[in-house]
This record gives sequence, structure tokens and C-alpha cells, in this order.
Amino acid sequence: MAELYPPIEPYESGLLDVGDGNKVYWATCGNPNGKPAAIVHGGPGSGSSVNLRRVFDPERYRIVQFDQRGCGRSTPHASDPATDMSVNTTEHLIADMERLREHLGIEKWLLHGGSWGSTLILAYAGRYPERVTEIVLVSVTTTRRSEIDWLYRGVGRFFPEELAKFRAGAGDEDVLAGYVRLLGEDDPDVRLRAAKDWVAWEDTVISLEPNGKPNAYSANRSPAELIALTRICSHYFANAAWLEEGILIREAGRLAGIPGVLIHGRLDLSGPVETAWEVANAWPGAELTIVEDSGHTGSATRREVVLAALDRFSARSGVSR
Repeated sequence: MAELYPPIEPYESGLLDVGDGNKVYWATCGNPNGKPAAIVHGGPGSGSSVNLRRVFDPERYRIVQFDQRGCGRSTPHASDPATDMSVNTTEHLIADMERLREHLGIEKWLLHGGSWGSTLILAYAGRYPERVTEIVLVSVTTTRRSEIDWLYRGVGRFFPEELAKFRAGAGDEDVLAGYVRLLGEDDPDVRLRAAKDWVAWEDTVISLEPNGKPNAYSANRSPAELIALTRICSHYFANAAWLEEGILIREAGRLAGIPGVLIHGRLDLSGPVETAWEVANAWPGAELTIVEDSGHTGSATRREVVLAALDRFSARSGVSR
């Protein structure tokens, strides 16, 4: 069984001023002279976990992590109702990634991430393909309206009672818009109640997975972290991430020449494997591995596939196009 690499600490970190009153927290670990690789976290709004970097060989990689706008150690924090969410969009995050690459003096980098992170990676790589050496995605999403509708309505056929509670918590026929409103309220109790209702639904959807854990989304997060996560999620998903429907799949041909590995759990109810299959078929040369014992939250088998892909790419020169 493949094991994660040992825990490591950053050798450098900082806050990058990206404009609009926002500062993005970043940290670099591993070998300062190694192959550059950026970890793009999910959520949106989850913040970058220290464990995410443990899939990289620290002797071969220069590992870059950052907290997307409004979450983690970036400022201002989305848990504050005064934080302006109009300057937190996919376009802003793409620009932030490119600004961070330039700030760190990186010519090209490998990109790794999952769930929402895979959407942001595909959007960034489609915009700046010349800046990407390889891509490794897990739990692949493209944040189409059809995917959002499945997650917040369609999958409810398996959990009708829990879906009814989630929808009732919104206080609005337009469920996502209802949560956007509640999570921006001045009253902290209203915000926290809405955040808990949201993550209760997310916890429910992954509860049938072989490796699903109770309270997977809500455990080990402070009230401020919960509010930020759910406020950012609802903001993005209510707007379908400001992406033209299906554009990331339709324009995946722009990634031709970038080696890509897509890894998806067969048992992923949050985001069925169909999306990963569509992306892989539209991206010339991409490899798709479907992990039979994994859902959205992963498995030991999925971890092995991720480690193998990143170890393989660590030996490449970094020039892909």
C-alpha cells in the first residue's frame, strides 16, 4: 500500500496583494530547485490543507499551495458579511493564480487538485496552456449547471427526507439564492444556522461511500470556516461559476500536448463519473482511471493512483508543449 510522503513545513510563505482589497495566502514546500507544482484546493472555499502536499515527493517538487480568495488565511475572510463577494469569481481566481506564478518566478508548473479544484485548473489551463506542464485531477468536475442541479436536487432521489430539510433551510424556492442571502446576513446566528444546514446536506451525499465518514464536511472546521466555505460555495454555484455551460469540456482540445491524468471514483454520488469521462474524451491524450472502490472522498486505491501519476511526472523535464 502506497503511503503519503512525510509531513513537511513551508520554507517560504506570504500574502500576495491581488487587488480589490484582497490578499492571497501562499506557501512553498519541498525542494526550492525542484519541479514547480501548484495544489488547487476544492470547495470552493475549503482552503488548502497541509495534507494535500503529502502526495508530492518533497525532494523532487517545489510545492506551491495557496488559499483562494475569502478562505483559509487569505483576507478578507468570507465569514465576515462585510466582505465583498462581487470580486470573488472564477475570473478573479484565474488571475490570482497567474499573478502568483509570476510572483514566485515560475515559468511553468504542474497543476493538481480535485472537485472544485479541477474546475479551476481546467479553466486556468485553458486560458494559459503554455504555463502548464502536466495536470493531475481527482473527483473531476466542470461546474456545469447540470452538475450543480444533480448535487443540489437530482441526487436527492436517494435522500428525499434530507433534501427536503436542505431546501427548507434556504427559505426560498431558489435554493442556492436563498443560501447566498442567508450566508450574507448580518446576524451571525442566521449565518451559522445556514452553514450547518448546507454542510449537513453535503455530509449526507457522501454518507453512502465506502470510505465516507460522518460529518466529513463539517468536522474539524470552526464556525468561521464553515460560514466562509458555504458562503463561497453558494455564491459560486448560484452563478454556475460564471462559466458558459459546457465550455470546459467543449474547449478541452486547447489542452492538447499537456499530459493529463484524471482519477475518479466509480461510487462518487456528488459528481458522477460521467463528467470525468466527457473531459477525458475531449482532451487529446488524457488518461482516465476509474477507481472502483472510491467515491468523492477517495480511498487507498485512489491515493496510490495519484501518487503514481505525480511520481511519474516528477521525472519529466517540465516542458510539455
